[in-house]
Amino acid sequence: MRKLCITIFLLLALAAAPLSSAQQKTLLPDHFGAWSATSPSQTAKPDGTTQEQLDEAGLASSQIRSYSNGGQNLTMWIFQFHDPSGAYEIYTSQINTDMRPSTVGNNTAVDRDTLLALVGNLVVKVSPVQSPSTAELQQLIKSLSLHSDRTPLPPIRAYLPQGFMDGTQKYSLGPAGLQSALRSLKREEFAGLVNEAGFSSGAEAMVAQYKTMKDEAVLLLIEYPTPQLAEQHLRHLEQAISAGAKQSGTTIERKASLLSIVLRPSSVAYAGALREAVNYDTSVTWHEPTHTITDPPFLTTVAKIIIATLMFMVVAVVLGLAFGGVRVLAKTFFPGKFFDRPEQMDVLQLGLSGKRIDSRDFY
Repeated sequence: MRKLCITIFLLLALAAAPLSSAQQKTLLPDHFGAWSATSPSQTAKPDGTTQEQLDEAGLASSQIRSYSNGGQNLTMWIFQFHDPSGAYEIYTSQINTDMRPSTVGNNTAVDRDTLLALVGNLVVKVSPVQSPSTAELQQLIKSLSLHSDRTPLPPIRAYLPQGFMDGTQKYSLGPAGLQSALRSLKREEFAGLVNEAGFSSGAEAMVAQYKTMKDEAVLLLIEYPTPQLAEQHLRHLEQAISAGAKQSGTTIERKASLLSIVLRPSSVAYAGALREAVNYDTSVTWHEPTHTITDPPFLTTVAKIIIATLMFMVVAVVLGLAFGGVRVLAKTFFPGKFFDRPEQMDVLQLGLSGKRIDSRDFY
């Protein structure tokens, strides 16, 4: 029995191996534009990202492949996640202040050497970016989008006020992502907030840095499934903020299910202005169907009653004539054939007279 189980396990493993290999080949294309692959796909890990954060984001597979076009070469990485939210966490962790938005498409960033793109649940990295043309990169992104999960990105990303420094926006699904975000923004003293954020309750976090000529601050937004959870974790987060941080202006406020925390602002006034600019509004509506009740004119009601009565009378007369007429005609032309057949008629007799009743005497 044991040998049989081992044999079945080996057969299943051998059958799954070609399937797994085939699935990996579908991530990176064999060619795009004038570029052709020069090597098979291999497993690769994103630089600067811990395994804990990759597990938190839901990394499904990762591949690297080399391409060439004449005498030019480039390398492409693709990281596939279970959903776009996980891909967005890794994408925001990879971008930095040296990158700028790219003309290749939405959610793309580029520096002097590398293009980073978010395509549904895929994070794509191309280097060196100078080698392919913009049209070729757009063709690549378009082809990848056809095979990616196009579920909308987390709404919390739109709550950030405009004016943040490009490359500082970071999204977190869990503690590893928030820890990495605080470290990249040089706010390590607020690491105590990570364990009290309540990611196990379904929280999501978004953080970005703001800087003007006079003021500077980091805004942390944490959204919860319900206002009750937000209020509960608000108290835990307040206790996790040190007294020195509170004296420097770090405060927490709640609006419905969203907590806004301004980390180490340059002034209390700037912290308030930044919090007021958060794009988060709540509204309670009663979705009940409504209609206007109007009474019809009196004469219209009377006319409908008369018409309905006449129609009922006509129907009654027609049905009566039809029922009675058919019976009379059948008895006239076919007496005793269909109706009132003597052999099928029974009459109860009390026996008060000696004469037997004949049923035909009644018709």
